Amino acid sequence: MSDIAAVERAAGVVYDVAVRTPLIPSRHLGARVGADVVLKAENLQRTGSFKIRGAYNRIRALDGNERARGVVAASAGNHAQGVALAAQLAGVPATIFMPVDASLAKVAATRAYGATVEFAGATFDDAQAAARAAAERDGALFVSAFDDPLVIAGQGTLGLELAADVPRADVVLVPCGGGGLLAGVAIALRARLPGVRIVGVQAAGCDAMARSVAGGALETAVRADTIADGIAVKEPGALTYPLVRDLVDDVVTIGDEEIVQTINLLLERHKLLVEGAGAAAAAALLAGHVGDVAGQTVAVVLSGGNIDLPLIQAVVRRGLTVSGRYLVLSTRIPDRPGALLTLLQILATERVNIVDIVHHREGHDIVVTDTGVELTVETRGAEHAEAVVALVASHGYPVERVR
Repeated sequence: MSDIAAVERAAGVVYDVAVRTPLIPSRHLGARVGADVVLKAENLQRTGSFKIRGAYNRIRALDGNERARGVVAASAGNHAQGVALAAQLAGVPATIFMPVDASLAKVAATRAYGATVEFAGATFDDAQAAARAAAERDGALFVSAFDDPLVIAGQGTLGLELAADVPRADVVLVPCGGGGLLAGVAIALRARLPGVRIVGVQAAGCDAMARSVAGGALETAVRADTIADGIAVKEPGALTYPLVRDLVDDVVTIGDEEIVQTINLLLERHKLLVEGAGAAAAAALLAGHVGDVAGQTVAVVLSGGNIDLPLIQAVVRRGLTVSGRYLVLSTRIPDRPGALLTLLQILATERVNIVDIVHHREGHDIVVTDTGVELTVETRGAEHAEAVVALVASHGYPVERVR
């Protein structure tokens, strides 16, 4: 049963492994929305996400026969690491099924904790189907990423921390995939801070819980297309859905573009590295999807920080481009010695840094005496980027802003 007593029991278990993560005031986010904003930095949790709480609470409860048979789980990565570490500490064999394109960092960490990793399908739900089949075939215990009373209770310990550390909270924002974290936190907060507004946040590219709550019945998302792989769950849990429906005030969605910008903001302004799922709640706050929070105290859960280095590079580059600090422009220059140098000297007058240059000698719009050039330059922001485009055009170059 998932109730406050179960969450309180879990609190007597999970801190054998989990740590009490810090609350970090965010003056920048607060200034943007006119509120007192604090960040619950669960990205600093052991294994890099909240998942160790529920996984350890579940595996610690195994009896001797269950321990001998081992455990099986499915995960895009964070639950995998939680189960792998919990199983390692308990001396229990663990096999984790992950999507074929799961984060390499998450796969490596899962294996480092001693689990066997199997790949199955393109999405979490595909991996979950394979894991359930393997558990039934081999007699192992399937450890759900969210739809298990002990997992929900373990995640709820985060809610107990919020209630104790932010007793005056008006709004709490929690990322949501299958609903284990949101349900657990809601159980704790409704018992300890009954008047607080609880808002779940889903990725728009996989919004099954949001649509289920809005429609009044369990729904399955038609796709799982989002950078926030940690919350890309196509079907909410049978246990978590009614808890979210009954205890949570709103479930809103947020797009990947806003998530990318928020990852960059948290990294640059707060030195906090979060993954897509971890940034979702903060992104929804900044985008205004939570409504007017002016004058209120808002707690935002950063649920995880496990992100691949190549993805970090792509996210940072995209963020710089959208903010105007990276400018990509296309032009043509005469195909003769010194022509490129002339263009670069013009750009130098605006003190831009050249990041990349690509030549194009083929194309319907390029005459035989010209060379197409695409330049990526670093600027000081959107206004400076517009000045650079105008400068190039003023010297007679046909210029097009690509991004």
